[in-house]
Amino acid sequence: MLELALHYGEGPVLLKDIAERQAISEKYLWHLINPLKSMGLIKSIRGAHGGYVLAKDPAEINLHEILRILEGSLCLVDCVDNPSSCDRSDTCITRDIWSETSKNISQTLESVTLGKMVEKHKHRGEGALSYCI
Repeated sequence: MLELALHYGEGPVLLKDIAERQAISEKYLWHLINPLKSMGLIKSIRGAHGGYVLAKDPAEINLHEILRILEGSLCLVDCVDNPSSCDRSDTCITRDIWSETSKNISQTLESVTLGKMVEKHKHRGEGALSYCI
């Protein structure tokens, strides 16, 4: 997503090019692109000058949205999202801690947009990209 954000407004980016720059396989990227495309964060452009582009401005896409699409729930333990998964969830002190931790993680991820990441990347230089997201 950061690769697409860095090239936002410049035209489509080929998966092959992203794979080469990030030293990861196109097959792996395909598994990431599909859900992001079906959820409306990425658009594909067909043709000789085709590839992939962000469907909206990088400043409008936050990390929480991306990770929810790719990973599902971001809760660290099942009982936070699904209290019925544990018989003790009503009285469990640690569940409260996990719930608060999950909330803090979500808030942090919501506050970081691809636009902010592009700005940080510009300040750090070309070697700062990571394929983790």
